[in-house]
Amino acid sequence: MATPLAKPAPRPDFPAMNAPPEATPFPNPVRLEADERHVHAGFLNKARRTLGRIPFTEDALAAYFCAIDPATPLSARATLFGALAYFVLPIDIVPDFILGVGYADDAAVILTAIKTAQAHIAEPHRNRARAWLRKERPPAG
Repeated sequence: MATPLAKPAPRPDFPAMNAPPEATPFPNPVRLEADERHVHAGFLNKARRTLGRIPFTEDALAAYFCAIDPATPLSARATLFGALAYFVLPIDIVPDFILGVGYADDAAVILTAIKTAQAHIAEPHRNRARAWLRKERPPAG
């Protein structure tokens, strides 16, 4: 009989995969609460300050209105609040004041979250975003 070249590997134990859903909370309620607090405190103000300087304002606003909608599932809300909190918080991978690339990381994070939660960002959320933009934009001319 041939001798194996290596010892047999032990069976992997994946407790998180075998645990009941309530044992592995997603999203993290503490993180969600903190993100939600940061977004409520600063998102609309930052959106006002960056109007016309970032191309994803309407998408970010639609994501915001989806995140604050109680009908949006918790996992989608957590994803959107996390991305929007990244946009609001002053700590950034690429600082926002760097001309040309300052908002690139914010855009990547927000657009990834929007792609993930796109099934929940409905036309009423987009309509609220457009209405907010119409109200906030200075008149042309």
